[in-house]
Amino acid sequence: MSALKNIFTRYRYIVLYGLIMAVLVFVLKWLQWRFLIVDNSIDIYVGLIAVFFTVLGIGVSLQLSKPKVHTVVIEKEVPVAMQEPVDVVELEKLNLTSREYEVLQLMVKGYSNTEIAAALFLSLSTIKTHASNLFAKMDVTSRTKAIEKAKRLRITP
Repeated sequence: MSALKNIFTRYRYIVLYGLIMAVLVFVLKWLQWRFLIVDNSIDIYVGLIAVFFTVLGIGVSLQLSKPKVHTVVIEKEVPVAMQEPVDVVELEKLNLTSREYEVLQLMVKGYSNTEIAAALFLSLSTIKTHASNLFAKMDVTSRTKAIEKAKRLRITP
C-alpha cells in the first residue's frame, strides 16, 4: 500500500494529466456516439485540445513562478543577564596565580585544553600543569567540579 502511495505522490502530475486526457477522450467518444460532433468533429477536437493546453500552460506557469523559499523574520527580546561582581575574598582564599585564574576563566567558557593553550600561547603540557594545580588548590577532582565550584563561589564572571 505504501509503495503504491509513494509512486502516486512521485508521479501525481503525470497520473493527473493522464486521467484528464482519459476523461477528455471518453467525453469526445460519448459526444460522437450521440452524433453531435459528426459534422464539426475536427473543429471541436482542435478547440478542446487548445483549451486543454491553455489551461495546462497556465497551471505550469503558476507552478514555476511561485517562490520556492519563504523567509520568515522573527523578532524576540533576549534578556541579558547582568554579570555579578567577582568575589575577591573567595578568590584570595584560593591563592590562585594569575595564569591559573586565566585557565579557570577559559574552562568556565567551555574551552578545551588545546583551545586554552592556543588562546594563551602556551603548550598543552603547561595548561595541564596549571589545571592540575588549579584542581589541587580548589580541592576538586575534575574540570566539571572546578567549574561548578567557581560559579558557586562567584570567582568567575
